Amino acid sequence: MTIGELIRLLSDGEFHSGQQLGDKLGVSRAAVWKQLRKLEDLGIPMEAVKGQGYRLAEPLELLDGPSVVAALSRESRRHLSRLFVEDTLPSSNEFLRERFRQGAGHAEACLVEQQSAGRGRRGRTWTTPWGRTLMCSVGWRFDSGVAALEGLSLAIGVVLAQVLERHGLKPGLKWPNDVLLPLGPQGSAQQGLDEQGATGQGAGQQGFGKLAGILVEMSGDAAGPCEVVLGMGINVDLPESFRAKIDQPVACVHDQAPGLSRNVLAAELLDGLLGMLAGFEEQGFDAWRDAWNARHAFAGWDIEIIRGEQRELAQAGDVDGSGNLWVRKGVDGERQERLVGGEISVRARP
Repeated sequence: MTIGELIRLLSDGEFHSGQQLGDKLGVSRAAVWKQLRKLEDLGIPMEAVKGQGYRLAEPLELLDGPSVVAALSRESRRHLSRLFVEDTLPSSNEFLRERFRQGAGHAEACLVEQQSAGRGRRGRTWTTPWGRTLMCSVGWRFDSGVAALEGLSLAIGVVLAQVLERHGLKPGLKWPNDVLLPLGPQGSAQQGLDEQGATGQGAGQQGFGKLAGILVEMSGDAAGPCEVVLGMGINVDLPESFRAKIDQPVACVHDQAPGLSRNVLAAELLDGLLGMLAGFEEQGFDAWRDAWNARHAFAGWDIEIIRGEQRELAQAGDVDGSGNLWVRKGVDGERQERLVGGEISVRARP
C-alpha cells in the first residue's frame, strides 16, 4: 500500500471505514491507521466521523496519465515516447536525467504529485505539498550543441503563458525563468515556490506573485549532441497554511481560474512543450522573442541587477533573439548592457 493508493480511495468524497480501506488495499486496519497519520504530515486534511470512517476534508484532483495522453493532439502523441506519473519523487528532473543515463529519456515526460528534493537555480532545494502543484519534466535530445539552445527556458515560459491565457489568466514573464501573476486586490496570491515552482527569492515584487519556475539542465558536447531535461513547477492550489510558512510572493492558477483541472493543464502544457521542442533546434528562440517581450512583466521598470554580493541599478529593456536581456544604465540610460544569464538575477526594485 502506498500513500497514493490510499489518497485515491479517499478522494471520491465518500466516507470509508478503516476496515473497508484495509480490505481494498489488502492490509490491516493498523497499517491503514499509520498511513492516515502520514496524510496529516503531507498537509492533506482529513475528516473522521465515528461510525462512518474517513474522507478527505477537501477535494483533491489526482493526476491521471491515461486522461492526459488522451487529451493530447495527434501530433503530440506522435512526439511523446512515454509519460510517467509518479506519486512521489525526490526530483522529476533527476528522474529523467537517470533515464538518459540508462539510454532512454528522449521525448519522455514525467508528472509527479510531490517532490521531496526538488532543485532550483544555484542549487536551491525545496519541497511541495502533495497534489497541489503541477510538477512536470520533459527530456529531449538535440543534435546541435548547447549554443543552439539559447533562450530555451524563455520559450518554455511563453508556452506556459499561452496555455494559461486560454483559461483567462494574465501571466507575466520575468527574465530569465519565472512566470508571474498579478496579485489580487487584497494580496490573495501571497507566498511562494522556487525555480521549478517552489520557495524562492525575487518571485516578483510590486504587485506580482510567482506562479511557476523553470529549470533547464543540459549535458553533452558544446558543439555536438546534447541531452536536455526541462523542469517546470506550477502552483495550482496551495493551501493557506502552506502559504503562511513562506515569506516570498506567490500566485496560484486557482487564484484566477479556480475550476481549471490539473489534468487539463498538464495535457495542454505537454501539447505546447512537445511542439515547441520539436521545432526549436531549427527555429531557435528568435521565433519566440516577440511573444516573450509582449509578456515581459518588468519592461521599462527600474530593476536591480544582482551578481553575488554586487547590486546595480538599471532599467529593463527587451530580450534579443538569443534570450539575453538588454538593460540601460546611467543617469539618462545612456549605457546599454546585455545580460546573458548564468548567475545573474534580476529583481524589480521595491
